[in-house]
Amino acid sequence: MKDAKTPSKKVIPIVSAPAQGGFMPMYEAQAKIYPRNTFGFFKNWRWVMIWITQIVFYGVPWLQWGERQAMLLDISTHRFYIFGLVLYPQDLIYLVIILIIAALALFLFTAVAGRLWCGFSCPQSVYTEIFLWMERKIEGDRAARIRLDGAKFGVKKLYIKSLKHLAWISFSIFTGFTFLGYFSPIRDLLDSIIQIKLSPWETFWICFYGLATYGNAGFLREQVCKHMCPYARFQSAMFDNDTLIVTYDQERGEPRSGRSRKVDAKQEGLGDCIDCNFCVQVCPVGIDIRNGLQYECISCGLCVDACNSIMDKMNYPRGLIRFTTQNGLAQHWTKHQVIQKILRPRVLIYSALLLLLSLGLVVSLAMRPAFKVDVNRDRGVMSRLVSGGKVENVYQLQITNVTEAKETYRVSVTGIDGLSMASQTQFTVEPANERLVAVSLQIADGAVRSGTHPIVFEVEALGTKERITQKSIFYMSR
Repeated sequence: MKDAKTPSKKVIPIVSAPAQGGFMPMYEAQAKIYPRNTFGFFKNWRWVMIWITQIVFYGVPWLQWGERQAMLLDISTHRFYIFGLVLYPQDLIYLVIILIIAALALFLFTAVAGRLWCGFSCPQSVYTEIFLWMERKIEGDRAARIRLDGAKFGVKKLYIKSLKHLAWISFSIFTGFTFLGYFSPIRDLLDSIIQIKLSPWETFWICFYGLATYGNAGFLREQVCKHMCPYARFQSAMFDNDTLIVTYDQERGEPRSGRSRKVDAKQEGLGDCIDCNFCVQVCPVGIDIRNGLQYECISCGLCVDACNSIMDKMNYPRGLIRFTTQNGLAQHWTKHQVIQKILRPRVLIYSALLLLLSLGLVVSLAMRPAFKVDVNRDRGVMSRLVSGGKVENVYQLQITNVTEAKETYRVSVTGIDGLSMASQTQFTVEPANERLVAVSLQIADGAVRSGTHPIVFEVEALGTKERITQKSIFYMSR
């Protein structure tokens, strides 16, 4: 039993007091991040990837393949044109395989080197970096941007801010236009804009995607990576102690302290970190990598470049912050030892699965037939007696020409002796098109017993000599 004199524990309320005016904030205020510019190996590679991804994104819709756009996902006609390949709704399996390959590639890259996709190729990171570049060109460096935002509102501030947002909006609208160009022929789309004849849905999607680019890259920025992207949440399941990540060598860097280059750090008992916060200032998500691995880190490597530049100025060895593994850092492995450990079982399994699926996709597309045939019985009339004492069944054949050349097809049928075709046997289908044709089969009444009998349709492309067979049934009435 407690002593009566023992003071009871105080219950501290966890609800904060309302702010002035009776308003209680529901979320923690987020300070704006002003990333500082830096130069180095990883910064250069980021811009290489930005150039590659944007040249592909903005350039591909303008490429021509014969008389059509090389890459066109035409939803209105249910056809996807990908250079020499034409895909139909029946080819959904290829899209599924591509998505599985993309997921496996993401797992593989994450297991090897963390969030490299986020730091170097993710559209959110790419467009944020482009918007930051425009912001630096118009508003100035980090210090100038902080001063501008803290200055009183005036003509100069209005002019600079308006110029920046005009550049952002123009780029965003162009991005929305390019995005829509993958779904609607981009040259026709440009003519419609020049002639002010855009349809309402085209106007909506250009504005919608433009607004998404403007909002995400101009305002939300790191908040998308930290709070909206699910990848940041489940990446830890794909990390292990042999995954390459951006790490701070605490053993070498601590205790940290500011100093001049003339100070002997070892003699003073100091680590190599001079606590300049340069690594924090260049981080696009505003974290301090010296606090250890954090889910917000996008593995862009900018803090590595920043720290290396400071180490050079201080005449210290590079690599205080570097890409390495947790095992490599703890056991002081060399780069060669770290790389050797990368080829571990999970990485080999991911690589093998990725290779097999990719080969399977390529082989499947290479062996894909040049046309497709679907056979359906006429449900309105199962069987009927026609002139000449014959029994007739009618079928609907849908022939899809998946090539981009006109083709003629010949239809024949086997399975019952005496069965003949009483309709046209050859049909021409336009390039990348489909045709529904009626086929009539007849046989003498009483030639076979009543009931259903299996038959086989054979469709041959006269140009390529490719054949496709489809099973069906012939119904003989009583």
